[in-house]
Amino acid sequence: MHFKQNNKINIKVRNLLIFLFAFSFLMNSSSVFAQKKYVIVIDAGHGGKDPGNLGNGYKEKNIALKVALNVGKNLSKKKDIKVLYTRSKDVFIDLWKRGDIANHAKADLFISIHCDSHTSNAYGAGTFVLGLRGNKKNLEIAKRENAAIFLEDNYKDKYVGFDSNSAESVIGLSLLQEENLDRSLAMASLIQNNFAFKLKRHDRKVKQDNFQVLRETIMPSVLVELGFLTNKTEGRFLNSKKGQDQMGDAISDAVLNYISNLKLNTVLNNVVEDNAFESVEYKVQIASGRNKIQTKSYNFKGLRDVERVSIGQFYKYYFGNTSNYNTVKQSLKVAKSKGYTSAFIVAFMNGKKISVQEAIKMQ
Repeated sequence: MHFKQNNKINIKVRNLLIFLFAFSFLMNSSSVFAQKKYVIVIDAGHGGKDPGNLGNGYKEKNIALKVALNVGKNLSKKKDIKVLYTRSKDVFIDLWKRGDIANHAKADLFISIHCDSHTSNAYGAGTFVLGLRGNKKNLEIAKRENAAIFLEDNYKDKYVGFDSNSAESVIGLSLLQEENLDRSLAMASLIQNNFAFKLKRHDRKVKQDNFQVLRETIMPSVLVELGFLTNKTEGRFLNSKKGQDQMGDAISDAVLNYISNLKLNTVLNNVVEDNAFESVEYKVQIASGRNKIQTKSYNFKGLRDVERVSIGQFYKYYFGNTSNYNTVKQSLKVAKSKGYTSAFIVAFMNGKKISVQEAIKMQ
């Protein structure tokens, strides 16, 4: 017993030293993770023969380009960031090509910048990520932005079966970047918070919808609607240098925060992997069966971070991954409150399933 207690203390001390070492490693920027070159592709919407919306006589393509260049200028000051533009001047770029540029560059992030319009006096900034579900209002925005497809040469061959006016065509397509959705949402939230809280712009929230330019990418991607050119006050602001600088600064600041989080998560994940031989994991099993279900919250009654594990011809679905038994008990209560009345706690050691009682004794 005395040996086990000393061993337990030594493990805790070693864990603390490992964490402190990793943290100082990151802060000194000498880590290989911190030295990674992050590739950011900035897409100024529309361009050339496609002016975008012309609310109050302003041209969306010009405003989007100026803001995009401002974002790129800010980010280029950082040694670990490489900025690429889909266009850096007034030229028309096919929607498929914009995503293709990012994919070939193996970009870490794709940001498409636009301005909105409406027949009412609507105003405010919003940020979109790709999604299969959307309400009627969001569908109209997606249809307007996707309409550029018909200006492309041979668009019928490039987008077989696509009809930007069809809800089935816009909403019913597969989500090519499903696995990047969480990171896209994180990036979008950082941008939207800067718009709403730092710049005090009217908050039109983070939403999901089906923009073609986002469907073409295979990395975390967001589409920003800076505001409504059809609103006189907002259009004037977005057409001004002050407005363009402020919106660009808000976006670039969000990107820097996003990359900082990536660096921190990379280092901490590496520490966890190095220490995995002594880790115990608790999870709540909420379902199992032959059906392979996408682990999105809307498929699991609002539960987030559901994990799917393949076992033979069956799939098991877990919720609430933690190393703390009291925490997993709370997760079990949450799962049951959502209707998963038969949910139960399971435990793993180094990826191997063990009894919950055995796991508790080890800690």
